[in-house]
Amino acid sequence: MTTTWADFEAAERDFATVVRERFGAYRHHVLATLRTGGAPRVSGLEVDFRSGEMWLGMMHGSWKARDLRRDPRFALHANPGPGTGMDGGDVRVSGRAVEVTEPEAVARYAADAEPPEPFHLFRADVAEVVRTTVEGDELVIQLWRPGQPVRTVRRR
Repeated sequence: MTTTWADFEAAERDFATVVRERFGAYRHHVLATLRTGGAPRVSGLEVDFRSGEMWLGMMHGSWKARDLRRDPRFALHANPGPGTGMDGGDVRVSGRAVEVTEPEAVARYAADAEPPEPFHLFRADVAEVVRTTVEGDELVIQLWRPGQPVRTVRRR
């Protein structure tokens, strides 16, 4: 089952807004992919939200694009920002990256987003969204998965 960003927003509008704002606070984030041998690779990445999708665009032929073409599983960590405050919490999205190769779809995206060309374009099939914050002396973890409401866990 494919879960778009719009599906996540429809299921949990308030939580999706907080997560999207957290990604919007900074331009560059950290993408984790899997290398051929299974070891993790982390790379910088810009994230774009358009037309109900979370888009992952990257340089043509980049290692992260090669990784995702071979094994689409990813984890994406929002930039924590300067210092240790992590205003808005620590946010992560994981799932599968679906490469978009249809020329018309790529052209529409390029016309709107104006990325450096050539580029690879992937849309996120969202499998899990996690936000971690500190409230007083508690660690608060919010977790969403498709078909389930947001679950909140508090730890001291």
